[in-house]
Amino acid sequence: MGSTIFLLVSLLSLVFPHYIFQGQPYIFVTGDANLVQKTCKNTKYYDLCLSSLRSVPTSLSADTKGLAVIMVGVGMANATATSSYLSSQLLSTTNDTILKKVLRECADKYSYAGDALQASVQDLATESYDYAYMHITAAADYPNACHNAFKRYPGLIYHPDLARREDGLKHLCFVVLGIIDLLGS
Repeated sequence: MGSTIFLLVSLLSLVFPHYIFQGQPYIFVTGDANLVQKTCKNTKYYDLCLSSLRSVPTSLSADTKGLAVIMVGVGMANATATSSYLSSQLLSTTNDTILKKVLRECADKYSYAGDALQASVQDLATESYDYAYMHITAAADYPNACHNAFKRYPGLIYHPDLARREDGLKHLCFVVLGIIDLLGS
């Protein structure tokens, strides 16, 4: 329930930023039709950047900072979905207490990643790009802590779906970092 509300608020903040960031400058302004493509060319994962931004209609009217905020929103949705997925695995897991402990730890790590991404939105709004960069870097690192938790217990298998989710969040974060690099220059 809590993660559903968080996801809803996150998505609403992308659609109606002036309600969420009261007193903060508006994130979205009229943008160039080619800005999405130009921006994505400066990221590590061009195709991911392009497909993610093209899937959000407001990206066509966003400036570079707005594109960063949109990508942060995509990352938040990913982190929240992964945390929810891991929490659901806790319920369906047998009585393996070690696996449950690791799944709970991983769910928490992805929740922390979402929190770090949320913090970066405020940093972007105030043009504190160094802090935004720090929060995005932290969000990209939380999945490593989950992976390492599985490594601590040799009998546990790090499921390929979880590995894909880990890579997905990291790649989204690297896209945001590439966009922040454009803002800081």
